[in-house]
Amino acid sequence: MEGLLPETALGRLSGAFSQGDAQASGGGRMEVLEEKEEEEQREEEELKASDISDNLQDLEMNVSMEQVCVSSDVLPGSDFDWSSVDMSQLPSSYKTNSPKEKKLLQIADHFLQQYTHLCPDRKPLFLYPVNECGVEKFVSTTVRPTLLPYPELYHWDGCASFVSDYLTMEHLKSPITPPSSLYSPTTILKYQRGNCFDFSVLLCSMLIGAGYDAYCVHGYATREICTLDETLELCPLLRKPQEVPQQGMKKKSNKYRVKSPPDLQSKFELQQEAKKKAETEAAHKNEAREEKVVMEVGKPEHDPLYGLRVHAWVLVLSGKREVPEPFFINPFTGNSHSTVDEHFLGIESVWNHRNYWVNMQDCRNGCKDLIFDLGDAIRWEIMLSESNKPLQLLPDAEEEKELSDRDADDMQEKEEKDMSFDMPPSWVASVEISPRGTEVVEVKEWFKNREDMLDIREVNKQTQLTTEYFSPGHLLGLKAHTYMSLEPETERTIEFYNEVRVDGLQKLVENANEMTEYFVGRDDFLHVRHMEFGKRGKKIHLAGTRTDINARPIMQIKECFHRNLEKPADEDVAERIFLITEEMIHLTHHLKDKYITASKKDFFKVAEGDRKGNEMVMTPEMCITYQAGSSEKDKKLLHLYKLLQELTEEEKQLKQQVRQCEAEVLNILKIRENEEAAVKLSVSIYNTERNEKRRRQYEAMKNTVEDELPGQEEQDLDYLAPFLIQIGHREKITKWQALRIRDDCLADLKHRLINKANIIQARFEKAVEELQKKDQWFQENQNRLSALEEDDFLARYSESTFHIHILALRLKREKQMAAQKYLTLQEKLHKDPRLAEHLSHT
Repeated sequence: MEGLLPETALGRLSGAFSQGDAQASGGGRMEVLEEKEEEEQREEEELKASDISDNLQDLEMNVSMEQVCVSSDVLPGSDFDWSSVDMSQLPSSYKTNSPKEKKLLQIADHFLQQYTHLCPDRKPLFLYPVNECGVEKFVSTTVRPTLLPYPELYHWDGCASFVSDYLTMEHLKSPITPPSSLYSPTTILKYQRGNCFDFSVLLCSMLIGAGYDAYCVHGYATREICTLDETLELCPLLRKPQEVPQQGMKKKSNKYRVKSPPDLQSKFELQQEAKKKAETEAAHKNEAREEKVVMEVGKPEHDPLYGLRVHAWVLVLSGKREVPEPFFINPFTGNSHSTVDEHFLGIESVWNHRNYWVNMQDCRNGCKDLIFDLGDAIRWEIMLSESNKPLQLLPDAEEEKELSDRDADDMQEKEEKDMSFDMPPSWVASVEISPRGTEVVEVKEWFKNREDMLDIREVNKQTQLTTEYFSPGHLLGLKAHTYMSLEPETERTIEFYNEVRVDGLQKLVENANEMTEYFVGRDDFLHVRHMEFGKRGKKIHLAGTRTDINARPIMQIKECFHRNLEKPADEDVAERIFLITEEMIHLTHHLKDKYITASKKDFFKVAEGDRKGNEMVMTPEMCITYQAGSSEKDKKLLHLYKLLQELTEEEKQLKQQVRQCEAEVLNILKIRENEEAAVKLSVSIYNTERNEKRRRQYEAMKNTVEDELPGQEEQDLDYLAPFLIQIGHREKITKWQALRIRDDCLADLKHRLINKANIIQARFEKAVEELQKKDQWFQENQNRLSALEEDDFLARYSESTFHIHILALRLKREKQMAAQKYLTLQEKLHKDPRLAEHLSHT
């Protein structure tokens, strides 16, 4: 690990500070620099070392920032603006430092100066970043031990799962340097997002509150750990639970024990079981070998920042809560890792709510050789010595300590008391999680190979709103369905693939009183149809009930049309409303150029009693018109009369279409209910093992062929039958006829082979041309595609490439087999008993 060198090259750091001054002490503590010449010499060395370190750091930044930081802008979670967070309601402890906190910052600053002086080759420590209010806070005071009142969070795996699931990951601004800020766990929980340091502080606070000996870790990890790349990890649903070996008690021999019954099991059965077990183990070994090969092939590319990527995680030491040995927790995934895991490449420092430790061990082999005994002053440099003392002593030990203290010198006791310093309490407010934080808000399900073409289902557990997405190919052309209940006449939105519908219906929105249809690409320019219904006495309960029985009364039908440029604007209807209960029809035309009002017509239909027979009587009072740009009324009653007749007839047709639309919705609900009640999977017709329908068809066809009359199969498969028909089925054929049959049969085969090759060639050329167009489109639009769209394009591109490869193989095989097929047929013709007499000598 670059920057973590052996302790012999680094020297030692002091572990005890008093008011910012280092005190001479045992256990690897640094001696005070007193002589002036020595100070000047060290200052010169420090300047040289700092210059070299700065140059190396600048070089690393120049190499890495171009490769990594540019791409970090498009990573998930990077679009949240932390500057917009409201800080006005935060407590005063977030905005100011207490006198004890200020003293701690002075000690930390002095500690950092000596660390930088003695370890110029190492990276700066992560000690006192600013919080959300821009105030410097020591990292240990940001940890707030918290025990939350939920049984699920009493164990480490529950806490880790909560943190990884509840928070949204944000990447570090620079992958090779720690962040400049560290927000409080309360703010991180409120906005449900943070980087690896935020995750670790929150998780460490919860683990310490639950009784674990937990620490935050500042170190280095692989690219997969830092970026949450789990593409090479095994699916969590396929992971086998870890087997915990059970330690059994050793049985003592007893000469009076009851003798075991004789073994009556068959030795042959034992041999067979052993043989089967050996075969199973061999199969498992082969699978493991194949998986190893796959893993070798699927290894990620070399990371140019390997060993430099900064990461934060949690260390849990043994001792408390029956933890048998130390282990790591990756806060992004909530998974535990061994301390020798090769994905963790080194440690700079660790801290909890009481103290801060710097790692002084060699990390060239990652964390494999590290010893996590924080009391070892050789391997771990502690910042505050007082906090390293035991928290509790047994009564006897306390009594002995009291006696020894009485014999100690009073002045020395006073000096030791003066140089001690306890960590101030955490400045973070009480961490609380409301019960809503543990509730499931949304459930998302993905499906594949379903006959109903259902792909995704999203269910909002709070509103019970369900949204289903379908792939093209559904029986009813469904694209999406949003609903709260499958009961009819409830709120829902149904989207269709309008390309497969004759009426161009794209979307349908319905509730108990209204229904709206949206259309695309219609010849009549209709794009919206809105229907309003009235109340009725009895409600429909069963899907599929006839709509003409106690149907909802239609109160109003409104249609909106796009502009038809082939008509004048004042004759092109933009909106028409059929007020059925009021016996009115309202027309609004499109706006003419340079006009702010549109032409309108209002028709009042004649009641049934006022009509003369079946004919409608038209009077000027039955129509009110407004012609934009003209003050005179249209006096041509004949034109208005014909228009009213057309509108009345269209109103009848619209009523029928509304009833048909209601029936279609009921049919959709019934079909979806049946599809969910009995989910069926689509199986390829070539998969005869799982495709039961195809297998039954094949067996039925086979049985039919076997039941046919003898000789029928030969008659159906007679390759000369089409040619024998041309000369009539004669028992004796001449030589000339035999030669004609041979030539015609060979010519027919040649023609079919050439046609087949031409068809494959045409398909091959078309596929290559389409692939070239796709590649050109991708080159032009690559920068505008999202990651999901790019992955989808690459998948389709791979399928096209595979299809072209198959066509090329088929074409090559056809060309190679053509001559052989020709010769085979020629030989078969010469041996055919009907032609052999005349062809045997040719």
